[in-house]
Amino acid sequence: MANYIDGFVLPVPRNHLDEYKRVSETVADIWKEHGALAYFEYVGEDLKLEGTRSFPEFLNAKENEAIVFGWVVFNSRETRDLANKRVAADPRMKGLIEPLTDPSRMVFDAKRMVFGGFRTLVQSNNS
Repeated sequence: MANYIDGFVLPVPRNHLDEYKRVSETVADIWKEHGALAYFEYVGEDLKLEGTRSFPEFLNAKENEAIVFGWVVFNSRETRDLANKRVAADPRMKGLIEPLTDPSRMVFDAKRMVFGGFRTLVQSNNS
């Protein structure tokens, strides 16, 4: 079955990674309540491949920043569009996101996040 995903990559200061993870776990539940099939976030470990541009380079990451890569899976773009509207209007999101984007702490800087919605090109599963 072809799905639609929102994908994102962002730098997170390593000293705030646990707090970011805690918030992301709650955000994942909220997204799923509003229509997402699945929510994934991973922290970078092996980010260099000779001859290619790395995520840290692309995001101009500092030495003390971890790279987080994630995606949210939906049935369709229409489901995704509706879920994103509902999530944006969910009052729980404001209380979760605002502390992370506080300029005095800068756990999460949305201006440095790379984001996009993607339709299926190739899908190959083991099941």
